[in-house]
Amino acid sequence: MASAGSALKVHAVRFGPGQELLCSLLAFVEERNLKAPFIITCVGSVTKATLRLANATAGNTNEVIHLDECFEIVSLVGTLNKEAHLHICLADKEGKTLGGHVLGDLEVFTTAEVVIGEASDLLFDRQMDHRTGFPELVIQSRSEKS
Repeated sequence: MASAGSALKVHAVRFGPGQELLCSLLAFVEERNLKAPFIITCVGSVTKATLRLANATAGNTNEVIHLDECFEIVSLVGTLNKEAHLHICLADKEGKTLGGHVLGDLEVFTTAEVVIGEASDLLFDRQMDHRTGFPELVIQSRSEKS
């Protein structure tokens, strides 16, 4: 188990209609050179989404759904290092929810209001974990890295 404490820096950003949320978040992180960013909260709506479902494994990553209708963003959580690991929960026009691992195509409908935290004393990276078959989070202290 990897864990560490850190001071917190908070960033807020709003994305508008037509912007792709995942790419926009990654660009925001890169422009500000954030080293240990994560989603604190997000509200808004999307018109499209591509998600990997929970039953995916390293050997079977094809359990993917492509959504093409208006959804409210009920929740968006995860880390935003170069290989972002985000999960989203969306609600349709009847209030039914579905969610999964974000692969992309999160096209903003009206707005996406995002609060991003950065663990100021840490670095987030990903390394392949032979136990899961996926690149998993590696947490480092910035002082150890120096």
